[in-house]
Amino acid sequence: MPDSTFLPGDAVDLRPIEEDDLDYLRDAINDPAVWRPIGGSRPINREQEQEFFDDVVCGDDGVHLLITADGSPVGTIGLREIDWEAGCGEIGYWIDPDDHGQGYGTEATELMVAYAFDQLGLHRIEAHVFEFNEASQRLLESIGFVHEGTSRESQFIDGEYQDTYWYGLLEEEWRD
Repeated sequence: MPDSTFLPGDAVDLRPIEEDDLDYLRDAINDPAVWRPIGGSRPINREQEQEFFDDVVCGDDGVHLLITADGSPVGTIGLREIDWEAGCGEIGYWIDPDDHGQGYGTEATELMVAYAFDQLGLHRIEAHVFEFNEASQRLLESIGFVHEGTSRESQFIDGEYQDTYWYGLLEEEWRD
């Protein structure tokens, strides 16, 4: 496949998700270290991953990219629920557990945030993480996101209700 890098970085590149990536995505999303922190609770088969690809990735309602390091996939990142009138969107990401702790998520998030503000003209980016996902909280805070609130006991994970923390980042905060 020719180089299809959309947003180049130092350690990671962000490229469009292709149909050839679906087996990797299906396998990764079924790993408890991935589905648990993003709030998935049901197994995903190839057909369901294909549906997600067709309906969401190929849809016009967001931007969904594969995170690669040295040409190999290490996770995904996306902007969804974009409200063009309000200039707001929600960012979400996951990194393959084998690649945690290498800064890939931070760099990918920085690339996507810059793209959202510089190219899409968004004014605000939101994110939500579960109370137990301290690594993601640190990632967001390290690039300027502010903890804005908590949805108490909003998600049922591992036999108990978990709080969801809401984060936000305004364009002017990013530029400072």
